[in-house]
Amino acid sequence: MAQAKALMDIHPEVAEAIKAGRPVVALESTIITHGMPWPENDAMAGKVEAIIREEGAVPATIAVIKGRLKIGLSEQERKELAQTKGAMKLSRADLAFALAEGRDGGTTVAATMIAAAWAGIKVFATGGIGGVHKGAETSFDISADLPELARTPVIVVSAGPKAILDGAKTLEVLETNGVPVVCYQSDVVPAFWSRQSPLPAPLRLDEPQAIARFHAMRQELELGGGMLVANPVPEKDEIPADEMAGFISQAQDDAVRLKISGKEVTPYLLGRLLEITGGRSLATNIALVENNARLAAKIAAGF
Repeated sequence: MAQAKALMDIHPEVAEAIKAGRPVVALESTIITHGMPWPENDAMAGKVEAIIREEGAVPATIAVIKGRLKIGLSEQERKELAQTKGAMKLSRADLAFALAEGRDGGTTVAATMIAAAWAGIKVFATGGIGGVHKGAETSFDISADLPELARTPVIVVSAGPKAILDGAKTLEVLETNGVPVVCYQSDVVPAFWSRQSPLPAPLRLDEPQAIARFHAMRQELELGGGMLVANPVPEKDEIPADEMAGFISQAQDDAVRLKISGKEVTPYLLGRLLEITGGRSLATNIALVENNARLAAKIAAGF
């Protein structure tokens, strides 16, 4: 832990808030480095940080810049990161590599959770988590986000597993690893771009303070690991599940035809869906990230 802290640069505002016990919300940075082009990526990141401030919390965007683990970015650092070419996409497996080699990188859900826990941040807002890919029984393609949720004590607020994944298998792996999945004000697990899915909510809570209380109880009992909060995208912004299913099927067929695999699958599918939906998937993605940031700030204030 001491060595990890020696590699971190905690933004003064974030450090002060953590020390004073004020609410802080961690944010990932792959959505900046790999999610969309400049300047839309910076505008989106700035808007999400502003939403967290509106709710009375301090945003802490996490990234690796020139081999330093940044917990909270200045506006200038964020703009520079948004224009960086060749940034790595960092998870548990390659976070240390980027630090050792002085690289730049955007942090995924897993790497952001690790850094947030090191810094003492309890809540993290993202878009959707990674999970079990369709066909994983032969490809063994399962996101590092899932085991990270089992080991790292951070609340992850998302719009559920990305709808390009096998949602049922993703929930099964989370259950096997003892990760609570809490659906916020919903009896079903949301499907990222869509509010509805055929998957019943494992747990439901309707108040941010109740989610904070649940997490605190888990820590009190020393159960370990984090918690996934599944927050449905606002109804006005969703793409209905039956409509989205057709788009996803087309994108997945294209990925198979092009023999895309490994870390490239998710970026390819998201990019292809942007094309197929004429930009609607990106607009919904931005809306759900903003919605998750707002809920995360309210949860952070509940401790």
